[in-house]
This record gives sequence, structure tokens and C-alpha cells, in this order.
Amino acid sequence: MTAAVPTSTLEQWREHIETCLTQWLTPSPGPASTLEEAMRYAALGGGKRIRPILSMAAAQASGGGPDEGLVPGCAVELIHAYSLVHDDLPAMDDDALRRGKPTVHIAFDEATAVLVGDALQTLAFEQLAANARVPTATALAMVQHLARASGRSGMAGGQAIDLSLVGETPDLAMLETMHRHKTGALIETSILLGVLASGRDVDGDLGNRLQQYGRALGLAFQVRDDLLDIEGDTDHIGKPQGSDEARNKPTYPAILGIDGAREHLQALEREARQSLDGLGPEADTLRDLIARIVYRRH
Repeated sequence: MTAAVPTSTLEQWREHIETCLTQWLTPSPGPASTLEEAMRYAALGGGKRIRPILSMAAAQASGGGPDEGLVPGCAVELIHAYSLVHDDLPAMDDDALRRGKPTVHIAFDEATAVLVGDALQTLAFEQLAANARVPTATALAMVQHLARASGRSGMAGGQAIDLSLVGETPDLAMLETMHRHKTGALIETSILLGVLASGRDVDGDLGNRLQQYGRALGLAFQVRDDLLDIEGDTDHIGKPQGSDEARNKPTYPAILGIDGAREHLQALEREARQSLDGLGPEADTLRDLIARIVYRRH
């Protein structure tokens, strides 16, 4: 039985993540003060920071130090933050609450929210390309992986599939295709960037194992999200409970039933754990994160 990673360790990592993001979003002189305020509103002071934590844990599992995964992980987090701002827009999911506070287009306005997403996305690539801790070739590889995971072959493509399926009843294979793109691609890429940050090859045995881990964990994250939409409460999940059902969106419980979704979640948990078989204690944080994601309350 793997010993749990102390919560204090992960809290320390979160502090490093918040410091990094805050530095990147330090206000600069100029006329775009409202935009910068809205960027900080969207990206700071909230969120589980799962993606940068996974990047740091993957760097550690690859034989490096967790701080090696900090910059690439924070870059992924900015992409994630931008995606939430755009997902919440009236033209998309039309949500008024995110992380327990008004969404960006409510707190500011729709035009500002669009620009916030644009600016957070470009800032992510700017910082990733400027990462002085890795060789230029590695930074370029990171940019390519993150671009692929963010665009038509990843998150944006998944969101397009999601919009096309509203009111439909897809089978499990189509639902998983959507979520591997929309949610799973950034989670998987967080891990791959951590491997690259440590100087390891993502195409080797370790990279393949951690990629399998990321794929299983990305789907598990979404199954848990779908269950929380039914079983959670607004105070804990930070958005209106039952919002997916209200919009008639396809979810795991809708297709599999609640019990079936729980069984599927357990199968994905086993797959994630098995992918780490044979790895040493350097992968213990990745092992611990499985339970923290699968059994989270928000």
C-alpha cells in the first residue's frame, strides 16, 4: 500500500503555482488595465490546480524535481483558465457562476471575457517558449504538444463535439471521444510536459506508461465531474448543481446510470494505477493524486 503524500506537500506546490501565475499576471503600465484585471480575476485565487500539480508530479516521477514541471504546468493552467472563460459565455454554456463567484462575462462584460481568453492563451505560449530551464528544442516540443492539445485535435475540438451533442444521446464510445479531447487532452499533456521538463523522452517506456495514466485519469476526472453535477452541491462544486442536466448535455450518468458511472470510474481508477506498476516511490505523488481526483467533492 502506497503511503499518502502529505497534504502539506501539495499545498506547498500550490503556493509555488500561485506565485508563478501571479508573477506572470503582474499588472503592466498601459491602457489595458481592465483586461489585466479581468485576466487576474479569471486565473488567480481559485481552482484545484490539478494540471500544474500533475506536471510537477510527472517531472518527479521521471527522475527530476517537481519544480521542473512548474512552468509547463502553469502554462497548461492558463489554457485551462481561458477555456473556462469561453465555455461560460452565453454563446457556449451560458453560466453565471464559476468557482463560487460570478463568471468573467458577468463580472465584467462579454467582450472583455472574449479578450481575456485570447490573452490568457497567448500568455501561456509566451511563457512556455521562454522557459530557460529547458533546451530550446525541448521548449519547442512543449509548445507543439500544448498547441495540439488545445486546438482542433484536443480541447477546442472536444468542445465542438460537445456542442453538437446537446440534446442527443450518444453511445459511450462517442462520449469518451468527446471527453478525451475536451478534458483529457490537457490533463494528458500536463503529464507529458512534466516528462519533457525532466529531460526524458515521451516516446520511451516511461512516457508511454505516464501517457496511459493521463488518458485514464482524464476520463476519470470527467466521470467524477458528471457525478458531482448530480450528487454535489453548489457551495462545494462552485457552479450551479444540476447544470448539465438542465442543459440536456450528454453525461456518463445519463448514458450508464449512476451505478454504471461509478463502476466505470472504478475501472478507470484501476487502469490509472496499473499504468504505474513497476515504477518506484518517485511515482507516489501520481499514485496519490488518483484517489484525490476520483474521490474529490468539488
